Amino acid sequence: MQLYWGVDLGGTKIEGVVLSIETGAAFSPDAVLIRKRVDTEAHLGYDHILSQIVRLIDLLKDETGLTPEHIGFATPGTNNPATQTMKNSNTTVLNGKPMKQDLTRLLGVPIELANDANCFALAEATLGVVPDVLPTYQTVFGVIMGTGVGGGVVVRNADKPDSPAFVLNGLHGIGGEWGHNILEENGFPCYCGKRGCVEQVISGPALQRYYQQISGEERTMKEIIKLHQDGHDSFASQTVDRLLEYFGRGISTIINVLDPDAIVLGGGVGNVDLLYTEGVERARKYVFNKGEVRTKFLKPKLGDSSGVFGAAML
Repeated sequence: MQLYWGVDLGGTKIEGVVLSIETGAAFSPDAVLIRKRVDTEAHLGYDHILSQIVRLIDLLKDETGLTPEHIGFATPGTNNPATQTMKNSNTTVLNGKPMKQDLTRLLGVPIELANDANCFALAEATLGVVPDVLPTYQTVFGVIMGTGVGGGVVVRNADKPDSPAFVLNGLHGIGGEWGHNILEENGFPCYCGKRGCVEQVISGPALQRYYQQISGEERTMKEIIKLHQDGHDSFASQTVDRLLEYFGRGISTIINVLDPDAIVLGGGVGNVDLLYTEGVERARKYVFNKGEVRTKFLKPKLGDSSGVFGAAML
């Protein structure tokens, strides 16, 4: 029996899982031995986040009577390969910190870190929706559209469907980071230092901010979508149109560069059904293929388990 430990470090919660898999068997979402969550409490600082991670691992150890040999972590941002410190995290207290080194010291086992969007993409490409729809895929792009916007690229040898899939991290550890390309010239300032990033246009908070600017009222994304569907709020419809148009522009650049077999849309904004229809239609205008887009746009199968499963697979 093989045991795989994974942790998904989010802005508000930290989730841990232990998977129990027969030696030589494939990963399966049915192999969960235990799952636990604790609050991140990021406002209390970097050291406190580390202490919450240690607390979570101790809970898993106490309840299972097991000890990990290694642990995979899905993290906001990424570990800089050159400096071995965290960067590009919207949980900004992590940036510049030697998180991998600190966790290795505190937990006493080897660990692996990967961006949470990479873990999402890896899980959906191997355990989730992609094998169900495209068992012979070569390239998958996983999208996170929620509080932030991120992405991950997973590839494998399409001529050998049983070959392992792997994440393209890239030289700088930023493979798949479409959320910080400029989508709206001179748009809203981003924590990354640029203006008008994808994240500052079509993330949940960015769309809610836009609605408030044009309507003078605060609404959640769920409320905005419902108002648009009811047809009684022109400001909601204007906000949804902004989402669809800019999604089409942004995702078209991914198709032009990677030409993936499938794109899996995760995160709260990724639940908007119109993205799979009208959003794809908007993308056709910008894809360098005379309007033809055969890329499969898929809803995730694993839900909010994708990140922690992907982390365990590291």
